[in-house]
Amino acid sequence: MTAAQRGDSAAYEKLLGELLPYLRRFVGRRLNDAEAGEDVVQTVFLSIHRARHTYRPERPFGPWLHSVARNAVIDHVRAQARRGRRETSLEAEGVPEPVAPDEAAPPAGLSPELDRALEALPDSQREAVMLLHIEGLSVAEAASWVGISKSALKVRAHRGYRALRGLLGGESR
Repeated sequence: MTAAQRGDSAAYEKLLGELLPYLRRFVGRRLNDAEAGEDVVQTVFLSIHRARHTYRPERPFGPWLHSVARNAVIDHVRAQARRGRRETSLEAEGVPEPVAPDEAAPPAGLSPELDRALEALPDSQREAVMLLHIEGLSVAEAASWVGISKSALKVRAHRGYRALRGLLGGESR
């Protein structure tokens, strides 16, 4: 590691090659998932690379490596636990399909001018305006439906409103 810190790329490559079997065993004993284990080993290598300047040559290399690897395993386990608390597994069977608002058919009661103006809008803007003001969804519901952030949906809707004002002869900023 000391030679690698001085810029000896051959020594660094040799070090990493020699560490691979050790790290696979170390991580494999702590995780039951081989695929996740390989991801953690790669994370350890990235951590070693990023933190190699913190290794002090007067100290033994083993404990430094062990703490880097241990921290990567702990981070992985914590991330899995957080993900497990947030996610709920749903079986595909028994889950009703969402009902999409019918974009092709304009809602009853809209004037022909508004129908034409809505059709002239780009699809993303028309969808935002329709979901918010014609279908009556909240910003959060509409954003979730479209699969974008609330902010992005608001931007699309604002641009749609401005375009509609221009198309219908209203003021435009």
